[in-house]
Amino acid sequence: MQNVSLLGVMDAAPLRIGLIGCGKISATYMRNLNASPEVEVVACADQVPERAQQLASEFGVPKACAPEELLNDPLVELVVNLTVPTAHAEISLRALGAGKHVHSEKPLATNREDGRRILDMARTKGLTVSCAPDTFLGAGLQTCLSLSEEGELGDPLAASAFMLQGGPESWHPSPAAFYGPGAGPLLDMGPYYVTALVCLLGPVRRVSGMSRILYPEVTATRGAMAGQTIKVTAPTFVAGLLEFESGAQATLVMSFGITAHELPHMEVYCSGATISIPDPNTFGGPVKVRSNTEKAVWRDVELRYRHTDALRDWRGIGVVEAVKAIRGGVQPRASGQLAYHVLDVMLSILESHENGRRVNISSTCAKPALLPLDADLVAAR
Repeated sequence: MQNVSLLGVMDAAPLRIGLIGCGKISATYMRNLNASPEVEVVACADQVPERAQQLASEFGVPKACAPEELLNDPLVELVVNLTVPTAHAEISLRALGAGKHVHSEKPLATNREDGRRILDMARTKGLTVSCAPDTFLGAGLQTCLSLSEEGELGDPLAASAFMLQGGPESWHPSPAAFYGPGAGPLLDMGPYYVTALVCLLGPVRRVSGMSRILYPEVTATRGAMAGQTIKVTAPTFVAGLLEFESGAQATLVMSFGITAHELPHMEVYCSGATISIPDPNTFGGPVKVRSNTEKAVWRDVELRYRHTDALRDWRGIGVVEAVKAIRGGVQPRASGQLAYHVLDVMLSILESHENGRRVNISSTCAKPALLPLDADLVAAR
C-alpha cells in the first residue's frame, strides 16, 4: 500500500458524516469526530428516536432522524455504522447503495457472503469502506510496527495472543447480543487481536481451531436486564492456531467466562528479540522488548506518535484516517479488505472445529502501511 502523507489536506472542506446507531459507543465516536477539522457530523440516527435526539443534543448535531432519512440525505457523504453486529452488513450495503462511503464498527459482517457483497458494491460504485478496529493506529501498536520495520527485532517467527475475561453480563447494559449469532468472544473481541496479528505478521494462510460453550446460561448483573438469564449459543472459549503467509505461526485464545489468569495480551517472538504487545483493544502502551541474548532483561520502549494514553479511548481516528485516504485516492489503513480478511480468519477458526480439519484461507490483504511520524489524526483531548 502506498505510504502517503496524512498532511496537506487541512484546507479541504470537512467531509460530512452521518452516524447510525446511537448506543453505548456512539458518544466516544462523537467526542473524537467533533475534535477533528477533517469531518463534520451533520446527522445521527437510531431506530429508537430518543437515543438519536439525546446524542444530537449532547454533541450539537444539527439533525436527529430515522436511519432511512439519514441514508437518503444528500448532505451525508460518509456513514459511520455503529449498529449491532447483525445489522452491520444491511446498513453498510444500504449506505453504499445510496452513494455514500462507509466506516463500520467491527466486524465488517457476520458471514463471508455479506462481507464480499460490501466490498463488491464499494468497488463497483467507486466508494471507500473502512472498518474498526482502529486501535492499531494508536501509539502502542504503531510503535511495535515501527520497531519491527527497523529490523531491531529480527525476523518474526511466532506469536501468542490471549483474551480471557469475565463475560459482558457483568458490565454491559444489554449483554444478550454478545452470546448469540455473530458474537461470542471471537467475533466480538477477536477483531482487535487478529487485526493486530495481521498488521505485525501479514495475512494468514491457514488455521485450525477448537471451541466450546463454557456455561449454557449466564445471568445479567447490571442495568435493566439485571437478574435475567441469558441462553448462550455462541462458543465462549475458542482456541486457534494461525499460520501466516510469511511462515510465522501464532496461538490465539479468546474467552468469555474466565476471570483469573496471568497470560500476556500478546507477544511476538522474533529471531533477535521478543516484543510484548499492549492490549490491542487500547491505543497506548506499554511496549516492552527483551533481547534473545543471554542474561538480557525486559526494557520499556518509549512510545512514538500521538494517542499514547492507554486509558483514553480514541475510537474514531480510523474515520479521520479514512477521510484523508479518500482525499488522497488510496485505500485507508483500516480498509474493508483488511476487515474482510480478519472476518474470514475468524470464521475459518470456528469452521475448523466443526469439520475437524485445518482450513485454508481464501482471502488475503496487504499489511497496512506504517503511519508517518507526523500523522495528525486529531481526536478529543
